[in-house]
Amino acid sequence: MSLRTCLAVVLAAGDSTRMKSSMSKVLHPVGGRPMIAHVMQAVKDAGIANIALVTGRDADRVTDAAKIGGLEVQSYFQSERKGTGHAVLMAKEAIASGYDDILVAYGDVPLLTAGPLKAAREKLAEGHDVVVIGFHTANPYGYGRLLVENGELTAIREEKDASEEERKVTWCNSGLMAISGAKALDLLSRITNNNAKGEFYLTDLVEIARTLGGKVTAVDAPEDELTGCNTRAELAVIERMWQARRRHELMLSGVSMIAPETVFLCHDTVIGQDTLIEPNVVFGPGVVIEGNVVIHAFSHLEGAHVSEGASVGPYARLRPGANLAKDAKVGNFCEVKKAEIGEGAKVNHLTYIGDAFVGAHANIGAGTITCNYDGVNKHITRIGEGAFIGSNSSLVAPVSVGNGALVASGSVITDDVPDDALALARGRQELKPGRAKVIRERNLAIKAAKKAK
Repeated sequence: MSLRTCLAVVLAAGDSTRMKSSMSKVLHPVGGRPMIAHVMQAVKDAGIANIALVTGRDADRVTDAAKIGGLEVQSYFQSERKGTGHAVLMAKEAIASGYDDILVAYGDVPLLTAGPLKAAREKLAEGHDVVVIGFHTANPYGYGRLLVENGELTAIREEKDASEEERKVTWCNSGLMAISGAKALDLLSRITNNNAKGEFYLTDLVEIARTLGGKVTAVDAPEDELTGCNTRAELAVIERMWQARRRHELMLSGVSMIAPETVFLCHDTVIGQDTLIEPNVVFGPGVVIEGNVVIHAFSHLEGAHVSEGASVGPYARLRPGANLAKDAKVGNFCEVKKAEIGEGAKVNHLTYIGDAFVGAHANIGAGTITCNYDGVNKHITRIGEGAFIGSNSSLVAPVSVGNGALVASGSVITDDVPDDALALARGRQELKPGRAKVIRERNLAIKAAKKAK
């Protein structure tokens, strides 16, 4: 089969009215990635590079989302909705190009993997003309049933047309299908709209092919992979299923999760072996976690790189551009944005580090902030190796603190601090003996006077 050419026709033209959304259904994300991109990934993983994408609503945006690396995508606009058979024929020009296999998929089945697609193509390679991808379910109500005799698919019987005996069948039609490229256009052109809705149904290919003496069969696929999405409630179910699958994959790869169901991942999240993820952690796009890292509870990471042996959280936020070196630590209620935290450096408590470079083994005290924004532009703070920034300090960028320098607690640093220097930038403490008592008595008198009124 590896030498056979294949065109995947991906249908993504539905109006998706049940989503109650201002954008196309297939653009809604699962694992931080548009549904259509998940489908394209499955197609790519199946070794298929040529795609005919049938679009409707938000055609340009859908096409852009479908263009993942390694695929040649040609779009075809469907201005009228006349059924699945009509939709596939929107790509008539591409189908006529002479592919060995034609594969029909849908843009709203983001849990699909390459397995069912490869299985269907194998049946085409064995000489079948039409291959339907089906699934077994404990609740087949509403699905078309796959009726098989002697290994041949004889019919797809819709729920409303099925007999009582046929309704007991639990093998159902997913809608995905593979068609012999040599016969595809002839078979598709024979589909009629002689039905109650006046639409052209792709499922009619089973009967058409058999009438012409062709071989028709079905292959089985896991039910969850073929779960479609029509409403936001179904989108939430699919997200839950995707998350569970990805967590399972990561745990099998050597990642520990104390409460996996509370960890939320993105499609591109990378986590290395022997990393521990505590409960209630969220990974946004673009996160890479190396091995032997601890991500403590209630942390949120996006666009960040965390190197081996580092520790994050609890209650930490790493924003895009946060880069933690080996054995670095970002602790509770800290936020890091577009900043390099050097090897072994510590940002432990209640701190904001943005647009900054923190040297190796530096220690940033609680309540420290880099004042990086002047209301118009962002500026850089540089903190040297082994520097110690006392608690509740403000570093007003652009500013540099040298290697081994020490900034006294409560300082507002506006000028560069040389290597090994001590910087103090705060008002001198004064003591007024007995003044607290005077102030307290005065305030109590004011309060009593107010009550007397």
